[in-house]
Amino acid sequence: MKCSPNNPILLSSSLRVDQAREAIAGLVNELLTESPLDSELVALNDALNRVLSEDLLSPIDVPSADNSAMDGYAFDGVCLKGGSGKTQLKIAGIAYAGKPFVGEIAKGECIQIMTGALMPSACDTVIPQELVSISDHEIVFDPSLLKSGDNRRLKGEDLQKNKPAIIAGRILRPADLGLAASLGIASLKVKRKLRVAILSSGDELTPLGKTLQEGGIYDSNRYSLTGMLKRLNLDVIDCGIVRDDPDSLKAAFCAAAVKADVLISSGGVSVGEADFTKHVLQELGDVGFWKIAMRPGRPMAFGTLKPVPEKTPAHKTLFFGLPGNPVAVMVTFYQFVRSALLQLNGAKDTTPLLTQAIAENAIRKKAGRTEFQRAILSRDPEGKPSVRLTGSQGAGILRSMSEANCFVILAHDQENIAAGDWVDVALFEGLL
Repeated sequence: MKCSPNNPILLSSSLRVDQAREAIAGLVNELLTESPLDSELVALNDALNRVLSEDLLSPIDVPSADNSAMDGYAFDGVCLKGGSGKTQLKIAGIAYAGKPFVGEIAKGECIQIMTGALMPSACDTVIPQELVSISDHEIVFDPSLLKSGDNRRLKGEDLQKNKPAIIAGRILRPADLGLAASLGIASLKVKRKLRVAILSSGDELTPLGKTLQEGGIYDSNRYSLTGMLKRLNLDVIDCGIVRDDPDSLKAAFCAAAVKADVLISSGGVSVGEADFTKHVLQELGDVGFWKIAMRPGRPMAFGTLKPVPEKTPAHKTLFFGLPGNPVAVMVTFYQFVRSALLQLNGAKDTTPLLTQAIAENAIRKKAGRTEFQRAILSRDPEGKPSVRLTGSQGAGILRSMSEANCFVILAHDQENIAAGDWVDVALFEGLL
């Protein structure tokens, strides 16, 4: 579904979760086409969780030469062909990793060889040391235990020179840094970090350290958002709490647009008299605003803020207006914002990890919306994965997120779940 400005379908309908994701991905692609994110060169130790901006080509073959895959004895595999009984070879020397064997290997001879040691040109096969008998500097073994070429790592078998070792768009993991180091590469070209501004709106919100007034609540959403954004290794700009009036919101949105690639607000996206986010967004930019057929997190604003003159280079700021309820903020972030931020940051694979588990208890569910229930994944006495809800699933019960380690995802058309049924599960760590 194309997320064109003020699309009446998006503005009036309760979209399915998959339709909302499609609309967001479409708009992010448009932004990337209009204004691709810059790249920068960073030291290898600073590249963890950054997005690789161009294919990393291997400057060498890996392995750089044929070598032994294990400790054993290297020889010419031709001696295995047509033989009967035992094979007997004289030990002509030894090869270590980093200290190759030098000398000639005659017919009927072998060398002792260690894992990773270079294979002499006269040898193409290695027999593991535990399969041989040794007597008077000779080895004896059953030739039927292996075939010519066994236990040899070939030059370029892992990576070939000038071929991609890591593909652009990868979120770099510890193993990727080790791989780059093994190729002698000390720095990597990555996408610059997205700058994400966050704010909370609402007259009832109280900063930490201040005394709660009657009807007031402490603002928790900015802290949850900051934590989730830092887990994605993005730069966070905290714009604080904004009061419930259009002028204050407009000023805050404009100030954030000067600094940030993305603005995320929480609160003010419902249909109450003091919910102004949608109207301010319509004034300052383009809005795709919808009610999503999901629980929790039904109301959500999404769109772009127009470029501001002070911004160099001028480009649109992606905007997410999340609900005010703490759990709904985290659920909508995980289900929509996270993937969009990674996509905008150049990542190719933004799909969260899913698995399945057995529901320990029955779960009530009506068809017609997707539900994200907070739950705890563990194993039953038989070792099978099982999942139980954290208790009350109200959108304001932040404890349900703190105790949980996963979401139970109940699909749009799914109905009541019986105890013992298999359900889809998304691990929190997989999302992050």
